Amino acid sequence: MGKHGGYPGGMIPGNMNNMMKQVQKMQQQMQQQQQDLEEKEFTATAGGGAVTVVMNGKKEVTSVKISPEAVDPDDVEMLEDMIAAAVNEVIRAIDAENHANMSKLTGGLGGLF
Repeated sequence: MGKHGGYPGGMIPGNMNNMMKQVQKMQQQMQQQQQDLEEKEFTATAGGGAVTVVMNGKKEVTSVKISPEAVDPDDVEMLEDMIAAAVNEVIRAIDAENHANMSKLTGGLGGLF
């Protein structure tokens, strides 16, 4: 058998170099998308708008608004439930956007990420 050059597995240096450049580019894009996500604001409401929660992409609460009608001293538990529901909803929105952004970048990698 003659020697054809190249490396085991059929990888040649040029292809490996191109692959590394593509991975580095993807890493830069992922970092930029993460930074963009962290700077974005997300809003969710509960109780028909009685409670509104705003978070940034770092999942830090930046604002909570409670309508006066939602404050019933005899039913504090309902208000607590609405706040929890709004917080959970805004976290789901952040996670969904992050997942969608990552899927755009990694879609062609066959689930490596």
